[in-house]
Amino acid sequence: MMIVTGTKRSGTSMWMQILIGAGYPIIGEAFPMRWEHTIKAANPEGFYESHLRRGIFYRTNPHPKTGAYLFPEQVAHHAVKVFIPGLVRSDRAFIGKVIATVREWREYESSIARLYAIEDESRRAEGKGALIPEERMPGALEWWSENFALVRDIAVRRYPVHVQTYEGLLKDPETVIPAVLKWLGRGDPAKALAAVKPEHRTQKRPESSSVKPEVAEVFDTFYAAMHAGKGLDAPLLQKLNDTNELLAPRIAQIHHRLREQNRRRAVLRAKLKAEQAATGAPVDDSHEDDETEEST
Repeated sequence: MMIVTGTKRSGTSMWMQILIGAGYPIIGEAFPMRWEHTIKAANPEGFYESHLRRGIFYRTNPHPKTGAYLFPEQVAHHAVKVFIPGLVRSDRAFIGKVIATVREWREYESSIARLYAIEDESRRAEGKGALIPEERMPGALEWWSENFALVRDIAVRRYPVHVQTYEGLLKDPETVIPAVLKWLGRGDPAKALAAVKPEHRTQKRPESSSVKPEVAEVFDTFYAAMHAGKGLDAPLLQKLNDTNELLAPRIAQIHHRLREQNRRRAVLRAKLKAEQAATGAPVDDSHEDDETEEST
């Protein structure tokens, strides 16, 4: 498969739209479930996601509801969005070429907060305010842990990957898109270019003090290297490893609390669905965020 990966809010949806324009068959829908009525404001052109966003592995293939199994040879030329935690757990046989999109960490932090606000407002409007998470992984730490995991996975499993920053794509799509399609082996650049719509960008590197200055400096250096398209040299890799050792205990503690929170929310979701079904109303499968499901 051609896998589009990244954190949430990093440009993965735009890359899916680019590949659709280029002529690739995809796995996913613009607005799964009821997202068009709940979180469309976060991505007016569509998300193009599927259950495979959490990875292509034993929990998602065969399909947990239909039992349909994807064989690698059947989907070798398809494009699919798989977020970084899902890519890391995906079976290597399904990973053809990977387009990894990276967003500047302050922009990610601000953009994911906006998405959560839209989700939470939708829950309140639907009478599901009790399902709003009490805690979420801080955006800057989520950005770090996922992008560090991506670099580690690339180094270990050595699949073909093109790393591209969201900022770089928006700045020069006329150069970036033809080069990526040539690397993939086919695709119509002119039609693909039509999918790039900079007017939908809502965040432009806001200020943030959510991490210590010395940590922010490492984040910035890491991002700058990816934006420049340079490899990560030995001194930088050592700095990244040291920073991860510093942040890992805090991230692990938060993941532990989020796992417990997820269990409580799963019980509450089941109760709400049972009550809904008891009234004779159709069960509402509107958007449920899965920002902590990766750690369950």
